[in-house]
Amino acid sequence: MLRELLAASHLMSMEQLPGAVSEHAAKVGLHDVEIYVVDLQQTVLRKLAGTAPVVESDAWSETDLQINRTVAGRAFQTVQTLAGQTFPDGTVQYWAPILDGTERIGVLRATLPQDDERARQDVEYLAGLVALMIVSKGPYSDTYARLIRTREMTVSAEMQWRMMAPLSFANDQMVIGAALEPAYRLGGDAFDYALAGDVVHLSVFDAMGHDTASGLTSNLAVAAGRNLRLQGVPLRDVGRAIEEILLEQDSSGRFVTAALADLDLRTGVLSWVLHGHPAPVIIRGGRWVASLRCEPGHPLGTDLGVSAEVCEEQLEPGDRVVLYTDGIVEARDPNKDEFGLARFVDFIIRHNAGGHAVPETLRRLTHSILEHHAGRLDDDATVLLLEWHGTSGREDGGVPVIAS
Repeated sequence: MLRELLAASHLMSMEQLPGAVSEHAAKVGLHDVEIYVVDLQQTVLRKLAGTAPVVESDAWSETDLQINRTVAGRAFQTVQTLAGQTFPDGTVQYWAPILDGTERIGVLRATLPQDDERARQDVEYLAGLVALMIVSKGPYSDTYARLIRTREMTVSAEMQWRMMAPLSFANDQMVIGAALEPAYRLGGDAFDYALAGDVVHLSVFDAMGHDTASGLTSNLAVAAGRNLRLQGVPLRDVGRAIEEILLEQDSSGRFVTAALADLDLRTGVLSWVLHGHPAPVIIRGGRWVASLRCEPGHPLGTDLGVSAEVCEEQLEPGDRVVLYTDGIVEARDPNKDEFGLARFVDFIIRHNAGGHAVPETLRRLTHSILEHHAGRLDDDATVLLLEWHGTSGREDGGVPVIAS
């Protein structure tokens, strides 16, 4: 089944994918196969049909499945294959998460002839192949882009989502998760990360303003940062080089604040530099242990001549490093009460203690912030979280972690 479906996928559009998956799955006894993909704000699961969705604003469908209220949603949240309805003839419905690495794309539903371990594994393998097919075809499909939206998107948000890295990534040494709101009205916030050998690079930017021009500024900062990394420019010089590019390309006076960091996955040494940006936070052992204060430089693009200090911190296995923009902590409810840094960090700690993985913790965090702010944010709110597992998963054992 998988071999034939993979061969057929090379000349297949997104609209043809559901029918082809259902047809090939039926050959091995998996019936009534349906694919559901998660919307941009990770609130509902939407059925991937064989036709393009209607272009409407606030277009909710009766086939949408609420993540917080359904078995399909629990499969998405827990990243586990779960049994659904059992029918009188003995057939069983199962829901399997559709995953690209740790990136949660949606869930796949299939009806099995009986509750059989081998058949459940077939559902999971099929979901894995469907994930690869969606990822390969998604960038070229307006059908998919429309389906995962529930309202109209601004031009600035369009640029940001097309440019940024996936919301989650993991290997045996770390997990990275990110979240951004307001999803459909993003202005000047952006994040980026990349892995180069044993070093992972992290960055968060917050451009002045909340319009398309601020989106252009943050896009330019991210692109410049990527270009400089690939040239091997060291962390201490990246900020200054980004600023030179901003000043060269934009004389309007717009600027970005930035938090730039490198983590050596072998040793757990975190290096970071701040440019007018909030200090990162470390969560260790279920406690907020430190805000990583460091002598900041000026915001990039202001050309004020204030040099930034490069600071270092020794992490311990299990530590979570949190980079964020001020929109996260400054979000206010209708009574003008701030969400606040303490509540922000406590939320992550409590959900970590509850056994939630990084991506699910951040999904719940953004929904909590939106609820606190009555569904609308006055500023972009971005968080980038890295959890370091240490070197225990490496075959070579890495370099021993030095105690703090």
